[in-house]
Amino acid sequence: MANVFAVLERDHDMVKRLMTELESGPQMSGRGGDAHMSARKQQVDRLITEESKHEAVEEEYFWPVVRELVPGGDAMADHAIAQEQRGKYALDELISYEPGEPRYEDTLMGFISEAREHIAYEEEHVWPELRLVISPERADELGSKIERAKKIAPTRPHPRTPPRPGLLKAASPLMGTADRIRDLVTGRHH
Repeated sequence: MANVFAVLERDHDMVKRLMTELESGPQMSGRGGDAHMSARKQQVDRLITEESKHEAVEEEYFWPVVRELVPGGDAMADHAIAQEQRGKYALDELISYEPGEPRYEDTLMGFISEAREHIAYEEEHVWPELRLVISPERADELGSKIERAKKIAPTRPHPRTPPRPGLLKAASPLMGTADRIRDLVTGRHH
């Protein structure tokens, strides 16, 4: 079984690495050629995919446990989910732009800034509190659920879907399948 903190940390590390690569790489401004624009677009698509899957499974499984076990967990979860919603709207907006458009880079850099803030909030405020109250068995069980759910989670942001765990558990496999079909048809890599 996989401990929830190890699973989430692995996700966070991957997303942080992708964001650092995107920040340090040359930005698309209509220059740099088709190959550069295509490679950067693929990196952005991977970021969108990984972040979409991660946030979907957190809303389905992680935040309900925080609400249940952590004193003040409702407020923590509400704050984090509001951050996640802003991120989903930014990623959804990013998908609507073409590489090279001025708003593309602005939206991407805005998302990265907010995502770093959100990750820090989880790691520095939420995880320490949850570690104090969750049993090792429950942490392992939660980590395993999250790993399984990621395999069928949506690969695109769905900001208009209410972040309600019961609804998400029912809808995520369907949205994930629809996203994967759409990704295949559009040639979007992940």
